[in-house]
Amino acid sequence: MRDFIYLGTIVLVIIVFVAVTFLQNLKIKRLMNRYESFMNGKDAENLGDAIEENFKQMNEIQKDYEATKQDIDETLQRMKSTFHKMGIVKYDAFKEMGGNLSFTLCLLDDMNTGFILNTMHGRDSSYTYVKEIIKGEAYATLGEEEKEALEKAINS
Repeated sequence: MRDFIYLGTIVLVIIVFVAVTFLQNLKIKRLMNRYESFMNGKDAENLGDAIEENFKQMNEIQKDYEATKQDIDETLQRMKSTFHKMGIVKYDAFKEMGGNLSFTLCLLDDMNTGFILNTMHGRDSSYTYVKEIIKGEAYATLGEEEKEALEKAINS
């Protein structure tokens, strides 16, 4: 009777072993099918090729970014020397005509260097003067309107 119990236990262990092995093989086969499907990628394209292509595109994007950054830096450097600060004051130079036809225009760069253009309009004549501004300072005497235009430009 003991022999039958041992024999029955051995047969049961063998059946369980075969069943577990069969189920594991089935799971491995399904996993391999999913892996193959994943590796083939979209439209049967190899996933490795797709990854390699993405890295090439990333390198191209990086090169384009570097070139664009350099262009922007050069443009910003050039902009520092352009006039982009402005102050304008209109006034009546000779107190005779009204309408404030005279004006003072101040144009400066980032370093507050530029010029003041003063145009005085009268009934019979008109006069225009240019005064140089270096780092926010004029080396010629400025009138009240010119000082006001310079302040507006510096603070703009």
